[in-house]
Amino acid sequence: MIRFYKNFRNLCTGPMKQTELSVPVPWGEIRGKIWGPENGRPVLCLHGWADNCGSFNTLIPLLPKECRYVAMDLAGHGLSSHRPPGVFYTFPSYVIDIQRVVDTLRWRRFSILGHSMGGNIAGMFSALFPEMVDACVMLDSYGFLPTDAKEMAKIMRQGIDDMLQFEKKPEQSKRVYTYEKAVERLLAANPTLTEASAHNLLERGLVQVEGGVVFSRDFRINLKNIARISLEQSLEMLSTIQASVLVLLANEGFEKMFAEPDQKKFSSELLQAYRHKNHSVVRVPGDHHVHLNNPEVVAPLVCEFLQSKVLSSTVRDDGLTANL
Repeated sequence: MIRFYKNFRNLCTGPMKQTELSVPVPWGEIRGKIWGPENGRPVLCLHGWADNCGSFNTLIPLLPKECRYVAMDLAGHGLSSHRPPGVFYTFPSYVIDIQRVVDTLRWRRFSILGHSMGGNIAGMFSALFPEMVDACVMLDSYGFLPTDAKEMAKIMRQGIDDMLQFEKKPEQSKRVYTYEKAVERLLAANPTLTEASAHNLLERGLVQVEGGVVFSRDFRINLKNIARISLEQSLEMLSTIQASVLVLLANEGFEKMFAEPDQKKFSSELLQAYRHKNHSVVRVPGDHHVHLNNPEVVAPLVCEFLQSKVLSSTVRDDGLTANL
């Protein structure tokens, strides 16, 4: 741990330049934020469900300044466009979006930092495109979210029914809040957030309208994800990952607060598979949003991981920069 904090002090101090990301996609644009030098080692940052790239506002300034961090607002979140009518939000569709973004950035090889759902998307991308990912950090995430095969039909049916019912509802305006009430609403729905963290997320999580603000995210992200995979499929995909992996789990995080009983059984097998492949699994004090609420807890570990697995590499890839 002493070495972690030494690297933390040496690598992770000083201001970091920020710019805005905008990538055209067939239905609109993917938005986000960029930190760091244009020629920095590329790191893609993926936030969790119902959050946005503001989830990394407090952590990225503490990470190595040699890196170029691109944090996406996933489709339907933050300032990114909502998917077209009738289209589901699924992990494979987010994986396609990553390819669209990195193609625009001209990245051929990069690292991924993913929180919660973003970690699951990172796991799937790293498995499907193993040659493109050199390192992957999963923040309070197991990289995959298996479903009991016996439950798949019921869950998929529910997702389809929910979409059809959603489409039958008459067009309704989103509820308008004052900013203060929006903060209260977010904190009530996310008890793991501090008030400061709520303000970070609401920078991109609200849109100004007449009479106040509305939440920017697409209501369809609340519908059941119909693209499910089993534990067996998850383990097979995990085995194809070539990147170095760091799994950082919060003691009061996802497993304790959100995971269903069957998922806890699956999580132990996933963690065993990571360890079997000599990946790192570390537990830290904190809750599901520890990376945002208390970034100093995870920053030294992420710094050490990036330094040892990416920045110390003697072989540098081409195509690390983008004119964005």
